[in-house]
Amino acid sequence: MTADTSDDRPDRSDELRAAAAAVDRGEPVVYPTETVYGLGADALDADAVERVFELKGRDRSNPLSLGVASVDDALRYARPTERAVAFARAFLPGPVTVVVERGDPVPDALTAGRDRVGIRVPDHDLARALLDETGPLTATSANVSGTGSVTDPADLDDRIRGGVAAVIDDGEAPGTESTVVDPEAGTIHRRGAMAGAIEAWLADPPVEE
Repeated sequence: MTADTSDDRPDRSDELRAAAAAVDRGEPVVYPTETVYGLGADALDADAVERVFELKGRDRSNPLSLGVASVDDALRYARPTERAVAFARAFLPGPVTVVVERGDPVPDALTAGRDRVGIRVPDHDLARALLDETGPLTATSANVSGTGSVTDPADLDDRIRGGVAAVIDDGEAPGTESTVVDPEAGTIHRRGAMAGAIEAWLADPPVEE
C-alpha cells in the first residue's frame, strides 16, 4: 500500500500499516476524515464494534455507520437499489452518509439489529488508504457520546486516546458533519454538508441516457 504523497506530503505508509494491523487485532484506531476525526474498528467483527460502543459510552440502540474505501466496496456489504447506487456515485466520496439495506456480512451489533446501514466513503486520502488496507471500519466520531466531535487530535478525550491503538494525525479537520440521507425513501435524516445539492438531487434525480 502506498499512501498519497502528493504536494510533498510525507509517506504515511508505515503509520497506516501499523493502524491496519491494530484493526486486524480487533483494536480501535482514530483516523482523519473530511468532516471530523473518526473512531474506527473492524465493522464486520461484532466484538470490535462492541469495543467502539464501550469506548464512546454510546447507547447500543444507536447504530454506527460503515466506512468503506469506495462505492464499489460498499456494494459488497450492502444491497442498495439502483436509485441509491446512482445517488452514492453522485455524492461519494464525500461528506454524506447513505442509508441503504445492509448485506449479510454486516453484524447486528453495528446496526442495532436494523436491516439498514449508513454507508460512508470519506473524501480523504489517508482515510481511504486505511480503508483499502483494513476493509470496512466503523464510521463514528472519535468522541465520548454527549460531547462535541473532535476536529483536532489534541482535543481527544483521555478515555478515547487511552483506549485506541493508534491515532493518525492529519492536522485540523473542517468540522462540518456529514449529511445522513436515505435516497430510496427520499429522506434526509440529518442536514450537514452538501444538504442543498442533495435536496436538489432527491427532488429531480438525473436520468441516465
